[in-house]
Amino acid sequence: MAAKGAALLLLLGAAAAPGPVRGSQGDREPVYRDCLAQCERRNCSGPGLRHFRSRQPLYMSLTGWTCRDDCKYECMWLTVGLYVQEGYRVPQFHGKVSLNAWFWSTVFHTRDTDVTEKMDYFCASTVILHSIYLCCVRTLGLKHPAFANAFGGFLVLFLACHVSYLTLVRFDYGYNMAANVAIGLLNLFWWLGWCVRNQQRLPYVWKCVVVVLLLQGLALLELLDFPPLFWIFDAHAIWHISTIPVNVLFYSFLRDDSLYLLKANSDSLKID
Repeated sequence: MAAKGAALLLLLGAAAAPGPVRGSQGDREPVYRDCLAQCERRNCSGPGLRHFRSRQPLYMSLTGWTCRDDCKYECMWLTVGLYVQEGYRVPQFHGKVSLNAWFWSTVFHTRDTDVTEKMDYFCASTVILHSIYLCCVRTLGLKHPAFANAFGGFLVLFLACHVSYLTLVRFDYGYNMAANVAIGLLNLFWWLGWCVRNQQRLPYVWKCVVVVLLLQGLALLELLDFPPLFWIFDAHAIWHISTIPVNVLFYSFLRDDSLYLLKANSDSLKID
């Protein structure tokens, strides 16, 4: 009876849902919220809470995994099972879109809190801005270091305003995504423009072209939302895995370009 009642709630929730797709639809479903409320009443106070703490693994305790977190996880899978059973598309749960710096991404994905989430988002923005700064130094800064320094100061100011707004005013996921897409496109076209101008003179620039195109293309995975493959690899996880070989290729480009600059500077000194 309980399963039938849950299925009925699920169907009612699906029928009542408005047409446009909404993020994190799963954790708004009546069956999920009812499951969560019952689980918290049963397991997150009194003897139930003591039992939960007694059997909780040390690594989960150290990362701050709470009884409520455990209930949310269990109820998510219950709801997913009912969606699959009734033939509905699996919804997103607790969904957030982000572009990541690896370290804070690891911390954030180990334990999702307000602090780790913000560090993940802010460090991701920092990585993109740093790439733009490197592009500026490589394309203009070698001949005009004062301009590169001023541009670097502007990027720091932009990052400070970006972080301040999201921290002190409102953490707006839509704005954060739009800002990162905009600076990502600037990074893409600036690097590509330099590569096109130097492809004949510097044969290794194809590596840079491949890197920036792949990174921009792979970033589209962050805009997708589909049930995880084997219930493990979602679009976000696939994006993380895919960026590893791309960074190896980018390192190869940086090495070749550095060797070229060293040789060019050495030849210039010999001529002088």
